[in-house]
Amino acid sequence: MATYCSIAVTLALLTPAAPPVATYACRADTKFGRHTVSLRQAVDAQAPAVVPANSRFTVAVHLQPGTLPSEVKGFKLKEVRDLVLRIPVPANSSYLSARLTGGSGLNSTPTVQLEGNTAVIKVAGPIPGGASYELPALSVRLKSGRAGTTIETKLKGTSYDDPGLTLQAKIKWKFVTTSAPVACYPDPNPALTRTAVR
Repeated sequence: MATYCSIAVTLALLTPAAPPVATYACRADTKFGRHTVSLRQAVDAQAPAVVPANSRFTVAVHLQPGTLPSEVKGFKLKEVRDLVLRIPVPANSSYLSARLTGGSGLNSTPTVQLEGNTAVIKVAGPIPGGASYELPALSVRLKSGRAGTTIETKLKGTSYDDPGLTLQAKIKWKFVTTSAPVACYPDPNPALTRTAVR
């Protein structure tokens, strides 16, 4: 049951879009055990191709609109809560600020803050099963490092214990309702954008 549910929830949240594409390894921890699945993640990301050294520029990252399923293989997805998406500040750059724009169907106000060297987007929800939604676009203002380097935007995550995407899925099967935490990390983790510093 948990495998079908974790696939449904994560596929809905990671709606396919234009390249670049990463592959997420995901794990759902439930009272029925742990279940893993490999999923593709597409992100619309933009950044300048070239910037001068010690200059300010913006990287924009946007997940495409999606719709949560209401039922999968006889299991009802009631809602998704506490979605957290992490995007690290790229090497060879320094963080200046971040802001969110847009977003809909989230039933909460998304927030972004810097935690360590990572921009963290939090969406409390709940997003009901079967509902359409759009996560906000993230714009990060950075300052470039020294000339001769390359600044690459990537997604956060190296393992299930160091995830880049987490969420709570509330699922009903027959008369049983349970909440399953889902943790995902990109494997492999290709660059979403590349900016040369000259």
